[in-house]
Amino acid sequence: MRTYQLAEINIARMKGVNINDPIMKEFVDNLDTVNAIAESSAGFVWRLKDDNNNATALDPYHDEQVIINVSVWESIDTLEHFMYKTFHSDFLRRRKEWFQTFGKAYTALWWIPEGQFPTMQEAVDKLDYLQQNGPSPVVFDFRKKFLPPAE
Repeated sequence: MRTYQLAEINIARMKGVNINDPIMKEFVDNLDTVNAIAESSAGFVWRLKDDNNNATALDPYHDEQVIINVSVWESIDTLEHFMYKTFHSDFLRRRKEWFQTFGKAYTALWWIPEGQFPTMQEAVDKLDYLQQNGPSPVVFDFRKKFLPPAE
């Protein structure tokens, strides 16, 4: 029987002109801490990152105001625990201090076979699909969740 893991992408459009804008300083100053908490969290599997140990320099939208995060988790529950029950939740609550609204959806979730990892383009395509079609077993959000595929 094949087992699945949860992939996720979340994106944000910064209020600052880029990641080095002074308005982004507190957010940037805490990135390493939040990433370390994620990586040490139960259920964390993988995250997309560059040589500087983060993803803020990745630019799939060719827009330096947009940053992305792509990660893989063992389950929805483990991702939700990290998001809402750790230091990360402080930044989630304060999101409007640093970020503008981005489209109809800024987080997309989908199931992938265990041991696989999404490419940046696959993650962007999943978010685009969710924005255009709404939640389904193909890609979904936290408001309308779907179970992993059954064999």
